[in-house]
Amino acid sequence: MKRIILAAIAVMAFGFTNAQETRFGVKGGLNLTSFAGGNYYDAKSLVGFQVGGFAEIKIIERLAIQPEVLFSTQGAKFDGGVDGDFDSKLNYINVPVLAKFYITKQFTVEAGPQIGFLVSAKRDGNDAKDAYKSIDTGFNFGVGYNFTENVAVGLRYTVGLANIGDYEIDDFDQYYDSPKNSVLALTLAYKF
Repeated sequence: MKRIILAAIAVMAFGFTNAQETRFGVKGGLNLTSFAGGNYYDAKSLVGFQVGGFAEIKIIERLAIQPEVLFSTQGAKFDGGVDGDFDSKLNYINVPVLAKFYITKQFTVEAGPQIGFLVSAKRDGNDAKDAYKSIDTGFNFGVGYNFTENVAVGLRYTVGLANIGDYEIDDFDQYYDSPKNSVLALTLAYKF
């Protein structure tokens, strides 16, 4: 994990010093979230949102590095089972760092790691922050379309890589069965 963060910082530092053009922007949109993992096959999706800012740092003509800071509502809904019906609602400050490739002037593809910091967690309205780890990691894959030089839409999927439950993992089976965030986001962005 430390290597991923250090690599992201190094890429951003390199990008800032060699950038041909840097643009800043704001974005917001709709999240469709759930938990993934072997024991969470019955988790249903929750609708949430994300909002934040970003910098698009052009490295070469068709490649940019895009660090972001986003407030994101995530979680899952559970129906039936031992614990009955309940919603787990988690709020994160997510920091993705994406490599963004311009296929054409309008179409882009992006991918990159993300670290998330848990702000709050509620289970049916009651505080449940102690049941979740304070740090989450994931990997993003996405596509985008630029309507103009300033307005764009994006569709991104974030695969959770870390167990978000606050308990230790001893082997691969426990890791496979542990809850991991799964987020599909549709966003609208405006670049200054």
